[in-house]
Amino acid sequence: MSILRKTEKSADEFWREYEEKTGEKVLAHGLGRYVSGWEEFDSNRWTSLWGLVIATSGGFRFHHFPQRSWVDSLFGGAGREEPKEKTIFIPKEKIISSRLVVETKWWKKLFVSSPPQLFIDYHDGDNTRRLLVEVEIGAKDPVFGDLMGHLNP
Repeated sequence: MSILRKTEKSADEFWREYEEKTGEKVLAHGLGRYVSGWEEFDSNRWTSLWGLVIATSGGFRFHHFPQRSWVDSLFGGAGREEPKEKTIFIPKEKIISSRLVVETKWWKKLFVSSPPQLFIDYHDGDNTRRLLVEVEIGAKDPVFGDLMGHLNP
């Protein structure tokens, strides 16, 4: 039981520190995979990055933490650049709309495994763009969908 408490405390500490670092209240979070819609990621072909999907009082955040695979560790990854932290931040005032699409038809869930998809339309200078993130953990909680709706103007 003490291990569980320590883990919970560590998660609480992480989110408290994250709020202090960003200066924003974390409203909801989950684990997700970046698919498309962020210029820097798309131009560098950083697709299929896993990270935290976070709704905050200030907007939307995607936070990919650096990682090395066990294959890289096994073979040394000689000559490779160390992985770097990658983030996306869309301020609330730039968000046009957000929509969480969760498959509800049982027969589609049975034959087509599709995680919930989060679409965020936002202003990028003079352009309108659409960010797409697949959300794995936390998205099925109705509160997550409600909070993503909170980002809508």
